[in-house]
Amino acid sequence: MGAELRSLLEESRFAAADFRLFDEEVAAGTLTEAGGEAAVVQPVEEGSFDRAGVVFFTGSTDFARANLTAARAAGGKVIDLSGAAIAQQDAATWFPKLDALQGRAFPAGRGLFAIPSAAATAAASLAMGLAKLRAAQLMFLSFQSVSEAGRPGIEELESQTGQLLSFQGVGQPVFDTQVAFNLLDRFGPQSVQNLNAVRTRLHAESKACVGDKVAVPAVQVLHAPVFYGAAFAACAELPAGTTAEHVENACQEAGFLIPPDDSGPSNVSVAGEKALHLAKPTADPGRRGTWWFWGAADNIRLPAANAVKLAEMLL
Repeated sequence: MGAELRSLLEESRFAAADFRLFDEEVAAGTLTEAGGEAAVVQPVEEGSFDRAGVVFFTGSTDFARANLTAARAAGGKVIDLSGAAIAQQDAATWFPKLDALQGRAFPAGRGLFAIPSAAATAAASLAMGLAKLRAAQLMFLSFQSVSEAGRPGIEELESQTGQLLSFQGVGQPVFDTQVAFNLLDRFGPQSVQNLNAVRTRLHAESKACVGDKVAVPAVQVLHAPVFYGAAFAACAELPAGTTAEHVENACQEAGFLIPPDDSGPSNVSVAGEKALHLAKPTADPGRRGTWWFWGAADNIRLPAANAVKLAEMLL
């Protein structure tokens, strides 16, 4: 996420800005590149956030929680993509369509902003879009790729895939279970990756987005054996007489891109995209008023692009 955000910032009007990179002690000293020049990742120390116009948190939730206070005290705007800020009462949750969907003014005066994950952005957008059609309930199922665990998660899926195809035993230091060729609702007991924590974050972010006027969708998260992308399925109960045109229009107004034909998105087809993609909603043939949804988004690029857009609006 940090690398994607840095790349997008260098393509934005912040291209000439002075970038400073900080991370946990284990990554300190890493040589990288920022703004076209060599840069060294530094540990967070006293004064690290001084004179910063915007501070972005893109790493672990624990790292963000440990440094939010210092970042806010420095006086700049703080934009969190880690999920840590969602628990702060004065944090403003934001993505491009949220102000219009909530009917609120852009919260420019806030100092702390939370950018929801791609899955939460999709869940909240769908809930608020369908609320205009008086949806009785919404159930949202998110399929999580291993890139949510960072580079180690990607490398473990790659390694396990090769080992299984060669009929070898699989290593599992990240997930403590076989993630290749496997759908799961939880990882092994020794894994630091926790799908229940992901569900909790998805619910919290969705609730913060929809506010008090719209019912929070019921959410579930499953591991999918893919490298990148956030795919999701959803089911909604809508009033009798609701047509496909009504549903499509509501989803498009909520920010989803729907193709004119019967093609649908996938975690591969949305790679590099900055928008939510949705197949045409379909009515359940055996249960009147029940509608099914299938969509996908780039789980790294979408929130990173939203964070850059927010920063451009703030400064």
